[in-house]
Amino acid sequence: MIQTTSNPNSPFHIPSSTDTTIYPPPTPISDDVTYEANVKKRKRLSEGGGSEHARVLNDSTGARSPQLVHSNSHILNVHEIIKRQCEDLVTLTDQVKLWVTLAIPKIEDGNNFGVQVQEEVLGELQRAQESAFNLRDTARQDYLARAKICSKLIKYPNVEDYSLALKEHDDKQQYLANQHLRDIRNMYATLTDVLHKNISKIRVPKANNTAGLY
Repeated sequence: MIQTTSNPNSPFHIPSSTDTTIYPPPTPISDDVTYEANVKKRKRLSEGGGSEHARVLNDSTGARSPQLVHSNSHILNVHEIIKRQCEDLVTLTDQVKLWVTLAIPKIEDGNNFGVQVQEEVLGELQRAQESAFNLRDTARQDYLARAKICSKLIKYPNVEDYSLALKEHDDKQQYLANQHLRDIRNMYATLTDVLHKNISKIRVPKANNTAGLY
């Protein structure tokens, strides 16, 4: 997957895909339906003895901005790929952690170097899992940060810097996604290397204590 990131057809290829257009609100289903709903609402308020002030307080339409900015569908696709890769990594490390944990012998005096190797391997697996959890959370952080920029863009549509900030934000997320993909690759490579070099100590930790942790 990493070799194809420079391909224009790859979701990790950096295009100019940011849409900074401020769109009008979605068209209501029917003006007649909206009018009828408002009439029924006013009727219920009048029958309940509600005042004009109460009707104004209950009207929440004024608290919503009528404009909207679309999300970046390209970045959404990239985030989904990264999330799946992180979830796969967490699942695999969970299985390996269970295998190593079950291979730990009972606690005895002496000749515990193999057990120390197992504990070091478990630590590497745990760190890889935590890194995968953090990478999995980047999508949420991106959406929150992008929403703040979009809200400013809607509030100040004539300020060009907000449009440029949105484009730069999406470009940064695309770049980080490429880096995250490489980070996941590196974690797989590191874990595989540690497991292969210490496989004998992991399987039979008390057979021989002459070999060290690689």
